[in-house]
Amino acid sequence: MDFLFYLELFSVVTSLGFIILMIYQKIWCWPIGIISSLASIFLFFESKLYAESFLYFYYVLIGVYGWYVWNKEKSSNLKVERRSHLYHLIIVGVGVFITACVGLLFSNYTDAERPFPDTASTIFSLIASYMEAHKILSSWFFWMAINLFSVWLYLDRGLKLYSGLMVIYFLLSVVGYRHWKKSVVHPEVEIL
Repeated sequence: MDFLFYLELFSVVTSLGFIILMIYQKIWCWPIGIISSLASIFLFFESKLYAESFLYFYYVLIGVYGWYVWNKEKSSNLKVERRSHLYHLIIVGVGVFITACVGLLFSNYTDAERPFPDTASTIFSLIASYMEAHKILSSWFFWMAINLFSVWLYLDRGLKLYSGLMVIYFLLSVVGYRHWKKSVVHPEVEIL
C-alpha cells in the first residue's frame, strides 16, 4: 500500500467524523473538517482533480468561517432556516455560469481530467458549504446531488475509498436533512 492510499483512508475517516458531527450540529465538526480537508488537498492534486483540490482548500477556509460563525452564535442560537425558490434559482444559475467559465479554463489551460464535471462538483460544493455554515436546510439537497455525482467522478479517477465515502455521504445527507428539518424554527417561513 502506498502513501496516497493511507492519506485517502485518513481523509475518509475524518470526513465521516465531520459529517456525523455536522448532522448533530456539533461545533467540533469544523476543526475535524479542516484536518480532513488539509489531507484531501494533496490527495486530489496528485489525482489531477485540480478543482477538487481547490475545493478542499476552500473547505479549510469555510471550516474556519463556519467554526467562527457557529462559535459566535454559540451554535444553539444559530437556527436552521429555509430559503425561497427565488434564492435557489439565483444560486443555481450563478453556479451553472461559474461552472461553464471555470470548466473552460481548466479544459483549455491545464491537464485536468474531467474538467467540467470536476468544476461542477466543486462550484456547487462551494455553494452548499456556505449554506451549511449558515444552517440553510436545503444545503442537504445540494449535498445529496453532489455526493451521488461524485461517486462516478471519484471512481473514474481510481479513488475507490472516496467513491465509497460519497455513497455513505449521500445516505448521511438524507439523515442530515431529516435531522435539521426537525429543528427549523418557523417551518412555514422562507427567507430570500
